[in-house]
Amino acid sequence: MKRKKRFLSFGYKLMISYIALLIVPVAFVGMFAYNTSVESIRKQTKANIRGTLQQIQDNIHYKVEDIQRLTDLLYYDRTLADSLRRYDDGWYSFETLQSYLMPTLQNTIHATNRNIALSVYIQNDTIPEVYYSYEGTDPLSKGRFYELFHQKRIVNKPWFQGFPREQYGLTMVWRQIEEDGTFGNISLLRRLMDTYEPTAPKPFGFVRITVKIADLLESVNEDKFRNGSTLYIENEQNDMIYVSSADKSMRPDQIPVMESKDYLQIKVPIDGLNWTLAVNIPNRVMEQDIQKVKSVTIIVCLVMIALFSAAGWLLSRYFSRRVVKIVSVLRSFQEGDLHKRLRYGGQDEFNQIALALNDMGENMNRLIQEVYLSNLQKKEAELEILQAQINPHFLYNSFSSINRLAQFGEIGKIRSMVSGLAKFYRLTLNEGRMMIPVEKELQQVQTYIEIQKIKYEDRLTFNIDIDDNVLGFDTVKLILQPFVENILEHAFYGDSIHIRITAEALEHGIAFKVIDDGIGMNAETIRQIFSPSGIKVGYGIRNVDQRIKLQFGDAYGVKLFSRLGIGTTVQLIIPYFHHTDSADATNGRLQG
Repeated sequence: MKRKKRFLSFGYKLMISYIALLIVPVAFVGMFAYNTSVESIRKQTKANIRGTLQQIQDNIHYKVEDIQRLTDLLYYDRTLADSLRRYDDGWYSFETLQSYLMPTLQNTIHATNRNIALSVYIQNDTIPEVYYSYEGTDPLSKGRFYELFHQKRIVNKPWFQGFPREQYGLTMVWRQIEEDGTFGNISLLRRLMDTYEPTAPKPFGFVRITVKIADLLESVNEDKFRNGSTLYIENEQNDMIYVSSADKSMRPDQIPVMESKDYLQIKVPIDGLNWTLAVNIPNRVMEQDIQKVKSVTIIVCLVMIALFSAAGWLLSRYFSRRVVKIVSVLRSFQEGDLHKRLRYGGQDEFNQIALALNDMGENMNRLIQEVYLSNLQKKEAELEILQAQINPHFLYNSFSSINRLAQFGEIGKIRSMVSGLAKFYRLTLNEGRMMIPVEKELQQVQTYIEIQKIKYEDRLTFNIDIDDNVLGFDTVKLILQPFVENILEHAFYGDSIHIRITAEALEHGIAFKVIDDGIGMNAETIRQIFSPSGIKVGYGIRNVDQRIKLQFGDAYGVKLFSRLGIGTTVQLIIPYFHHTDSADATNGRLQG
């Protein structure tokens, strides 16, 4: 008998190739996992160090804010400003000093438990000075105390002459002046401003609070980091003013100035002081953890190769061809082809998977169409809800005005107001459509202003400047009238007000502007208007902004520019839009 020729089956050939090819990705994954773990250790170490530095930074910042809070007590004291604004000799000046100034300064230094020296320099020369003599000694050795000087003592000091321009409530500087550097002190410098005129406050004095640098830095300690670490602080001139290290013999010039292969260096700024808090961590402290990661990675890679080889040998012969078919169908679904179907004979699990995939493809195709239609309907419903929220209370005010005109027999004005109301609501209703031509929107706001002009007469003036290039486009209705209504309700400043409305064709869309010369508003009010929680402020403005964004997207909407006492400019940006073209495009997509 002839012996059967022995051969290596295709299954074994496939497994040998599989094992050979498996080594490469497993090695790659292992190397990637190792590098990722090492990087993770470094990042975690940096995060922990930054967290510790943040705690130290927060501690220092808390102490700095505590000192700054003391200056706030004097800065915002209106009674103090009123007392120092009077230049009366004799008994009044002495009484002011005894009954108010000295108790106020005493309360200020006792508002903290820190050792401070408070020096106040005032422009009022009629009030006597109060000070101590400590020439040649550390003033903070006396404990907490205050002094009162005339400002003419410091007007020629370089640090006073170079003090930054005042920004109300913000300008304050930490700096070492005069004898501070000698005794390891630092001073907080700040003007005292008279807030009687909020738009143009004037200085009436100067305040200096001196503290020990060591008191601010008492939380700075290298013990919070790993062994061998060095913690130090640099000032704004990059001079080291504090060093904390386990090696007490280390000098500042021996500290590495940048991150190297031997050290991990992290720096964070200290707000308010213009200082930098830095720490140097020896890289050798992380090597032990990295070595453990390396050993674990090698073991895991070997185990993975063994397990994957066994699993591949057991399962590949049975599942490979069927899985390939399933993956091909899923890939078709992923690429958007939901018409491909899978066919299997038999009644096993693969047949059930095939039936489920076929059903899923049909359901996904149907649901995509339904969701698309649902989103279009939802968007239209949201626009209708926002449109319905336009505040109509000016109608009630108009009826009230008509009633008053009737009492005085002003028949002509009544006729004009009723005619204007009819025209305004004819334009507003617009047969139930939410989109109207730009020309009608401008007619609508002009009609509204003419109605209000019957009420306000010569106190209200207005003009409208329109670029003819914008008249051929459409817009969401009632986006200009709410701003005119807000002007008449909130912006009156004096006996009259002027309103200007413009429409300009820009490169990227249409820009409407509603400009008034009323009372204006500050930045905080504008922030509250656009804040979602600002329920009681700027409801009509947010309503218009939401309607524009809902119709055209977040790139469009409302912007406010305002200054107190000058007026407000409202800018509304919408795209070039034709309502009929948009509707035709939507119908085309639905039919497709």
